[in-house]
Amino acid sequence: MTTTSIPLQFPVTVDGQEYKSLNMRRCKVRDRRMAAKQKTDEDREIALIANLCEVPPAVIDELDALDYAKLTETLQGFFGSSTAP
Repeated sequence: MTTTSIPLQFPVTVDGQEYKSLNMRRCKVRDRRMAAKQKTDEDREIALIANLCEVPPAVIDELDALDYAKLTETLQGFFGSSTAP
């Protein structure tokens, strides 16, 4: 499966594990269905990104806004010109 490595400009540590980069795999329909169960658009996006990067949502919550923007840009790239999720 194809993954994209996203280096973090501002690494984070969650539960004693440091994250200097995240690897995001391509999105499948089942990933979007899982994310759709969340209540808000923001929660859906965070759940989807965490799932695709195979990290707990707490890691995404701790990211600097600049690093989060890189992740959302990568996610949107998986959908071509359409908007995710």
